[in-house]
Amino acid sequence: MERVKEIVAEINKGNPKPIYFLMGEEPYYIDKISQYIADNVLTEEEKGFNQMVLYGKDTTLESVVANAKRFPMMAKYQVVIVKEAQHLSRTIENLISYVENPQPTTILVICFKYKKLDKRKKLYKAIQKNGELFESNKLYENQVADWIRRTLSGKGYKISPKSCVLLVEFLGTDLSKISNELDKLALVVPQETEITAEIIEQHIGISKDFNNFELKKAIGERDVKKASRIIDYFAQNPKDNPFVVTITLLNTFFTQLLQYHGLNDHSPGNVAKALGVNPYFVSEFTVAAKNYPMKRVSGIISNLRDLDLKSKGVGANNMAQADLLKELLIQIV
Repeated sequence: MERVKEIVAEINKGNPKPIYFLMGEEPYYIDKISQYIADNVLTEEEKGFNQMVLYGKDTTLESVVANAKRFPMMAKYQVVIVKEAQHLSRTIENLISYVENPQPTTILVICFKYKKLDKRKKLYKAIQKNGELFESNKLYENQVADWIRRTLSGKGYKISPKSCVLLVEFLGTDLSKISNELDKLALVVPQETEITAEIIEQHIGISKDFNNFELKKAIGERDVKKASRIIDYFAQNPKDNPFVVTITLLNTFFTQLLQYHGLNDHSPGNVAKALGVNPYFVSEFTVAAKNYPMKRVSGIISNLRDLDLKSKGVGANNMAQADLLKELLIQIV
């Protein structure tokens, strides 16, 4: 986030780089930076003659370079944006001659999603010297909740850690997808409002009572009645609650619980750091550890692996999701 802000600040000062090579596994920031350049470097009048968008699937590196070498018409700069540039990966190293001597009146933006340049090659070093090389890394699941909190704070909203986790569980770690849902919330929810589970349920469609987060909590507390109600709801709504998501989350939870048992220091700060979780959720592990001793946790992890294989047809023929869920609950509690 900080690097993105620095890049935007330099553009706003009127100091754009001749080359922006945007690469990495997380497309969200690549899209944000390229769109900012597209929207803000040229005026609307200048864009007609001086802004061009090419697509890696439909162009060649030679064509990209030829367009980048053009001079702007009645403007200080021309902007050439190459989207889906990862499709040019086989020839991308041939960009070296242009990067070593870039056209100063061109701003060339290369969107190289899901791939990275080889740091040992000349091109990588040349872009570092003459342009902006930005690497957009995927956030870990435990980092996405904090990203949601910071993003909403920037829009003038508050959100509880529980509601953040609820969004991550339902939407995954795709920042673009999450951002779209947060934008929708901003359209209907007044600023300064705290985004609660009820608001999420109303406007995004995530059940605040019947979700994997609540199932994990109920299992940790050995609340069999509550866990059974959630399991029944999942069985009746299999498309919205895929088994693979449920078993993955529970496997992560019990793996972290195993780590918890192995810690000498069970203070909230140390547990949060060791397990990579928000301190808000440390109490869940404290409760679960009393209900599931270390030996039992090891057995549950083994059972979850067997069930995962069964869900994929190994050792079981076409088990229905309802049967898998019931067996899951029996194996654990």
